[in-house]
Amino acid sequence: MNNDIFQISWLDEITRILIYFTIAVLIAALSKFLARQIMKIGGLVFKKRRPTLERQKTWQSLVSNAIRLVVFLIAILASLGLFIDPATIAWIVGLFSAAFGLGAHSLIRDYLAGLSYIFEDTFTIGEKIELPGIYKVAGVIEAINLRSTSLRAPSGELFVVPNGEVRIVRNFSRGKFSLANITLKISTSDVSTALTILETLGKEAVVLLPNLIEPWQVISPEGVVGQCTELTLVAKARFGKAADMRPRLLHLVQERLAEANIDLTS
Repeated sequence: MNNDIFQISWLDEITRILIYFTIAVLIAALSKFLARQIMKIGGLVFKKRRPTLERQKTWQSLVSNAIRLVVFLIAILASLGLFIDPATIAWIVGLFSAAFGLGAHSLIRDYLAGLSYIFEDTFTIGEKIELPGIYKVAGVIEAINLRSTSLRAPSGELFVVPNGEVRIVRNFSRGKFSLANITLKISTSDVSTALTILETLGKEAVVLLPNLIEPWQVISPEGVVGQCTELTLVAKARFGKAADMRPRLLHLVQERLAEANIDLTS
């Protein structure tokens, strides 16, 4: 009789464990849906600071991962509670946390760094960034989670970078302007006339070329005077428009200098 009671007790506990993990699996499967609903509620509460679509995807991924982690952790603790006293479980969890903190400090660092990058909005999905360092990595962000960031390089390969390894971030998608500098070589005897023309043309170019933010500056990088003098026009274009605007700048400058009979030298 006692053996029968013992077997029934074990079957009951196993059934409970199966129920706990079945519920955890179901909630994990619905984690993306639940994350979207949480984001919608958050959007209603914080209408004035509604995040971008890319930012919403990042947050949904974070919330979804957090939901899965929490439900499985609860299922494990609930299952242990069937066999172990709650006070003992608390002691085991504390001991495990201390050991885990000492043995997996790099993993913890990755998670803490991931949290800071997400909350500080350092970068988000869809942006082009560069991570300078020993291994110089650049690409478009495809995924962000607490552990790592995935970058798709221009050549097609995927880089998975642990968040704890990210120290400096160069974000190409958040620039205020792009430099569209052009360099000219002219005869030294024409420098005085060329400077007057270029300074006047710089003010006109803001109207003629809408993507030019402000009049360019004329500088001499080398500061060397010989038969020829090299001048550089430091031009600020609207962000991402430098490559498109540079040929137009070259054409405009060459045309105006040609009208004054000033030839460019090589």
